[in-house]
Amino acid sequence: MLNYGQSGSQWDPFAELRQLQTQMNRMFDTGSRSSRDGSWPPVNMWLGDDSVVVTAEMPGVAQDDIDLTVRDNMVTIAGKRNPPTDDETAARHRRERPLGEFSRSIRLPLRVDPDKVEARARNGVLEIEMGRPDEERPRKIKVKSN
Repeated sequence: MLNYGQSGSQWDPFAELRQLQTQMNRMFDTGSRSSRDGSWPPVNMWLGDDSVVVTAEMPGVAQDDIDLTVRDNMVTIAGKRNPPTDDETAARHRRERPLGEFSRSIRLPLRVDPDKVEARARNGVLEIEMGRPDEERPRKIKVKSN
């Protein structure tokens, strides 16, 4: 038995599948939305006695395309990820990794010394180690007996 909608047209299961595919493609094809809303690149942060380490996963971003700024208790990672191919005629079937310009600012749990920052990029991961100012490092106090 055929199921008819309100307009009297015949139900088309393939139309529903195409609509579902379009919705799924829209969900996965966020393009650079995540890079514009400040949630890309994904980061991890570790706090040590003398420093803070932030790692950012940035596959496909050339080292020369990374702009890193550190001030007080804020680190900003900005840059650009170019498409893997310049072939304009290539048919794209799916794009889940964002392209284009990005910028992400991360608030650190403490102030850091901009002169004590080292950044390394390896295997698509940026590692930023930022040292605390000497005057803000915790000091171990020796307790004396009377």
